[in-house]
Amino acid sequence: MKEHKNHKGDGKNNRGSKFAHITKVHPCFNEKVHDKVGRAHVPIAPNCNIHCNFCTRDINKCEERPGVSSRIMDPDDAIAHVKEVTGDSPISVVGVAGPGDSLANEETFEFFKKLGEMDPELIKCMSTNGLLLPEKAEEIAKLGVNTVTVTVNAIDPEIAKDIYSFINYNGKTYKGKEAAEILIKNQLEGIQKLTDNEVIVKVNSVLIPGINDEHIVEIAKEVKKRGASLMNVLPLIPMNKFKDIPRPDCEMIENVRDQVEEIIPVFRACTQCRADAFGIPGKKHEDKHLGMTPASHY
Repeated sequence: MKEHKNHKGDGKNNRGSKFAHITKVHPCFNEKVHDKVGRAHVPIAPNCNIHCNFCTRDINKCEERPGVSSRIMDPDDAIAHVKEVTGDSPISVVGVAGPGDSLANEETFEFFKKLGEMDPELIKCMSTNGLLLPEKAEEIAKLGVNTVTVTVNAIDPEIAKDIYSFINYNGKTYKGKEAAEILIKNQLEGIQKLTDNEVIVKVNSVLIPGINDEHIVEIAKEVKKRGASLMNVLPLIPMNKFKDIPRPDCEMIENVRDQVEEIIPVFRACTQCRADAFGIPGKKHEDKHLGMTPASHY
């Protein structure tokens, strides 16, 4: 087995030791506890403000991928759900991962406020495309959100314009290179603001063969400068406008991850969860609030 690099350093380009009390028990930040400690995603964020060409959001009980949930909860339902699942299994992390974008839904903020009042010890996390991060970063920190995963698929607008069809920002729809420039600027500025506010940031990048497979190393360099602690390189799930692009093979994925790991630590155990996944990855748990037994991993 290949030995992965152990990145050391100081300052906000490496926050591992400073935030070890959080990352050591977060199954999406620490591979050693990925199959031992659970997390719960609450599906309270259906709206999204960008359109990724590889994404299809849906409400169903069968697909095992991001952007899918069996239902949409309101914040009170989500709190009841968290109470139930934390009593059922060793869950240390509660987060909002869709099925849309966390920051495009006011329910996300209402939920985290209630969660903090209910159980301040639970680690709070969210995932976002980053479009609204610059204006929301301080509020995220004040709510006690510990970790944020930002999906950054390109930092070059010429590449990004082929990944996103459009964005909706400040009441206006943008397309093409203009949309890409706004999104990239806000993602990078937002990551910087989060880390300035002591929030741990992981960056997800979807590996899309022929589109950004030779660009992800550049993403790693830039997000590390902004204070990101970890990267997660995910294989494309061919869907939507990218349904005819082949899923990257293991060799391509590992090669890109190895290159990224020269720059920033890489998380390699991601299972591309549903937006309502809960429990320990790889196991299934029943919950009356979801009305199903959601598979907890992809």
